[in-house]
Amino acid sequence: MQQAIAVLDSGVGGLTVVKEVMRQLPQEKVIYFGDTARSPYGPRSAGEVRKFTRQIVDYLVQFNPKMIVIACNTATAVAIDDIRERVSIPVLGVISPGARAAIKHTKSGIIGVIGTDGTIRSKAYEQALRLISPQIQVYSQPCPLLAPFVEQGMFDPTRSLEVVEQSLRPLAGKPMDCLILGCTHYPFLTEAISSVMGPDVTLISSADETAREISTILYHQNLLASSGFLPIHQFFCSGEPERFKKIAEGWLKEQISITPVVWQVPTII
Repeated sequence: MQQAIAVLDSGVGGLTVVKEVMRQLPQEKVIYFGDTARSPYGPRSAGEVRKFTRQIVDYLVQFNPKMIVIACNTATAVAIDDIRERVSIPVLGVISPGARAAIKHTKSGIIGVIGTDGTIRSKAYEQALRLISPQIQVYSQPCPLLAPFVEQGMFDPTRSLEVVEQSLRPLAGKPMDCLILGCTHYPFLTEAISSVMGPDVTLISSADETAREISTILYHQNLLASSGFLPIHQFFCSGEPERFKKIAEGWLKEQISITPVVWQVPTII
């Protein structure tokens, strides 16, 4: 039985990572969990996000994955160390790969970061960037409207542009040459974000770099799938399965089946 890469997110955003894994590692099986019933994670407390992340990981380990990818920036920021202590397999987040990609691309040393309230509040990107390059200048901006907008699955270009313009207004005129999309939902809005930021700002999605790091880790630990496998991916979500399926199939360009997982949904506090 082929061991899978388990990927989790607060909703559909982690599908941007899944798409890159499928492209770069086509023989690898993916098991994906989108916590759509409790999305977004950004407004929630760090304790809640850690609790939810543990619950999802505890659910996913029944499938005996060979790696866990926390494809949610908010969960990566507050829960990755906790999860690494709970499991014996590699656990990868999306913040360090995104930071490395931005450092690689910047010429000016001035980088913008957009993300959920939780991600920006954690300062995880600023810390990751300055760990690599202490002189980096960072402009961070929370964009609480964007992830819920993506979760609705309504990508009308005019409305997308309006929401993105409203969210990015505080960054107007800042002299950055890179903008980190610090939420895996944001690549769904790449066209609108690029239009607002202009051609001189390179958009950095952690998905591409994360998939490369997955490949590197699996290679060095001799965990890459054997050639000849045709993987059958599995998708789980905790709410709105039909909407999830529609968004996932539109993004991944293939038909998928969804298994709903029902658990209690607490109020955002």
